[in-house]
Amino acid sequence: MTPIALIAAVADNGAIGRNQQLLCHLPNDLKHFKTLTSGHTVVMGRRTFESLPKGALPNRRNIVLTHNPELSWPGVEVVHSLDEVASLSSDERIFIIGGATLYNETINRADTLYITHIHHTFADADTFFPPIDEALWTKEEVQEMPADERHAYPYTFVTYRRKR
Repeated sequence: MTPIALIAAVADNGAIGRNQQLLCHLPNDLKHFKTLTSGHTVVMGRRTFESLPKGALPNRRNIVLTHNPELSWPGVEVVHSLDEVASLSSDERIFIIGGATLYNETINRADTLYITHIHHTFADADTFFPPIDEALWTKEEVQEMPADERHAYPYTFVTYRRKR
């Protein structure tokens, strides 16, 4: 089975978005995301894809999971089930990049979580990441990052691996 990783920026209250947008702009998180996912397959729901400012992400195989068989976009493969994603992918790793429904459907299949923990609570958030059960996951890499002139909030990059 192809390894599955979930990648997300998650606030202290579990929030990942509001009004189909990211909660805040963290340039180093965007760079981290690009470094991890470049050259790989990224899988996202339709609303996540539609929230991307420039469409398909460059240097990645873009797969959009939607129930609507009529939809298509340039540079994107459209599928209608998680089983279809698995049958399409020969990649050594699939990155699930959102949204909340897809995270909830795949967290139990994932072997790795790449989470940027944003140390702030966004009261107006409307989209949330599923809870990370520490009994199922081990923190393998932790990198603390302070707030600075380009990053309004402190954040931590954490790589979780599923316990065997």
